[in-house]
Amino acid sequence: MKTEHEIVNRVYGSKMDAQAADALVREYFPYIQSETARFLKRMPIAGQDDELNVAMFAFHEAAMAYVQKKGSFLKFAAVVIRNRLIDYRRKEKRHTGMISLDQRMGDEGKSRTLLEKIDAGHDEIAHRHARNAAKEEILEFSRQLSQYGLRLTDVADNCPKQARTMKACHQVLAYARKERILLDQFVASGKLPLSALAEGAGVEKKTLERHRKYLVALLLAYTNGYEIIRGHLSQITSGKGA
Repeated sequence: MKTEHEIVNRVYGSKMDAQAADALVREYFPYIQSETARFLKRMPIAGQDDELNVAMFAFHEAAMAYVQKKGSFLKFAAVVIRNRLIDYRRKEKRHTGMISLDQRMGDEGKSRTLLEKIDAGHDEIAHRHARNAAKEEILEFSRQLSQYGLRLTDVADNCPKQARTMKACHQVLAYARKERILLDQFVASGKLPLSALAEGAGVEKKTLERHRKYLVALLLAYTNGYEIIRGHLSQITSGKGA
């Protein structure tokens, strides 16, 4: 097994050499496969499971973006792979099972469109699914927050109360979403890169330091597509950002 120093040398060597990068992906294919299997809860099948291709591209992306001072490369690569797989899964779910609302259902002559048959106000099944999805997402988000020693109530308490401070936090979010690899490094290291975020977003670091807890939650909400949590944070923002 290679030492971390040897792995880092290989990774840095791949940054400027496409052939070396391809060789690195091939050499670590078993690792990529195992990370994909951990996500799928089964061994992926080459040529059948698109997730394996997504993971390979993510590993390559991790190699191109890796900086040694951020910690172990393989730990960083695992975070990038998982985040890209989660993004892929969420996109797939949005497109799976979609049918036209104008599609007619029933016997000819008595058919109605699906849109005509839906009564959103009395769709208990949809409400139940929505509640379950919200519960699962909140539990997962709370679990991630706990890794930083935080609870959801801490986030609400630390939410900026001044509009200009809230604006600064969201400038940071916009910059972090643009420089996606910063989010991956944040999750991999467990450390909020305040200096890099402040400089990149053009805001004062001391402003961010006062609202570190809120920033941790805000950035985490955009690492794995927590759509419900993002809506919750927006409600907190509208209530306190005046």
